[in-house]
Amino acid sequence: MRSYLDFEKSVAELEAKVEELRALSEAENPVAIGEEIARLEGKAAEALTAIYEKLTPWQKTQVARHPERPHCLDYIGQLITDFVPFSGDRKFGEDEAIIGGFGRFRGESVCVIGQEKGSSTEARLRHNFGMARPEGYRKAVRLMEMADRFNISIIALVDTPGAYPGIGAEERGQAEAIARSTDACLSLGVPNVAVIIGEGGSGGAIAIATANRVLMLEHAIYSVISPEGAASILWRDTAKAQEAATNMKITAEDLLRFGVIDGIIAEPLGGAHREPASAIAMTGKAISLAFEELRGLDRETVRRQRRDKFLAIGRTII
Repeated sequence: MRSYLDFEKSVAELEAKVEELRALSEAENPVAIGEEIARLEGKAAEALTAIYEKLTPWQKTQVARHPERPHCLDYIGQLITDFVPFSGDRKFGEDEAIIGGFGRFRGESVCVIGQEKGSSTEARLRHNFGMARPEGYRKAVRLMEMADRFNISIIALVDTPGAYPGIGAEERGQAEAIARSTDACLSLGVPNVAVIIGEGGSGGAIAIATANRVLMLEHAIYSVISPEGAASILWRDTAKAQEAATNMKITAEDLLRFGVIDGIIAEPLGGAHREPASAIAMTGKAISLAFEELRGLDRETVRRQRRDKFLAIGRTII
């Protein structure tokens, strides 16, 4: 059963009626009911279009966090063949919040690193809701260095509310691990492409998203802190998260205008969670085009282009 967001109530009611009519069509007049189903489906599509044409930043935040939105492992399953996951940071242990390994993307060898939130209660707990600990970022560094050594391009799939803020993580050097992972991204001589597929939260995202090309799904968000966190700091009131989301400029459109990201990937009508396979396919096409732009560049040019890109952020505000 599909899960609806609060602002999708009108669509939920129409689609519920469609399902009721479909259940009746076997026993009643199928022709008459079929016409009514088509009419209601048309109204539902119109309502969905009207809603998604004018989403507020807070509504986009809710879409980015939708529990049925495709996650890192869904993208890997559809886009990457012969994927071999790697575990452990060779210093402390394994962190399942970050998935990493090697496989093939459209016939080319790639290294894939991404945050996995999990799609069930058990999986969410196992992956810590996509919030990585220091060992997760150290695993990412290990994989990036290996990919760089063997001249293998890197894909980063970003979907995290932020790095894990627990005491144990801080004791094991969370800030240092994030900084080293960011530095490893900047030092790569091979092209890397990052895609914000859901939430891009703070340093937890930057640690693997410091890439030659940073792409973002249409209804994803990317910010230095969550709207609730910003509201708590600025107004000491998490109820003002909606106001914070609007003022923080966390949407793909704003971030493209500011030069923080390089491109927006369109989502199916109603968000990626409605047609996951289509959303993933469009993401794969965008990643392929991004790599095509970087093809043929020597290692120093790749490195310089990436550094210049990030140094330029914030110098000009349109």
